[in-house]
Amino acid sequence: MQSALEVLGGKWTFLIVYTLLDGTKRFKELERAVSGISTRMLVKELKSLEAHGIVNRKAYATIPPTVEYTLTEKGLQLEATMRELNTWTTSWFSI
Repeated sequence: MQSALEVLGGKWTFLIVYTLLDGTKRFKELERAVSGISTRMLVKELKSLEAHGIVNRKAYATIPPTVEYTLTEKGLQLEATMRELNTWTTSWFSI
């Protein structure tokens, strides 16, 4: 469990991964979807997720540069856990 928290324990990590469950997103799409996150923090979290093999980053040689993020196979295996956690949260903490 400690290893999982080291990888997924960031404040924004679950929201980023949950957002990417819907498919490939560009950087700005992620930034808009994860409300309240700063650009700097999003970059940091995405780099960490990429380093742990959860997220794949694909850069295109365009002007301005286009970067897309998708979940890897390892990241996609989190889907059931993420959806269940979302269900639990809405059942017990909905406002």
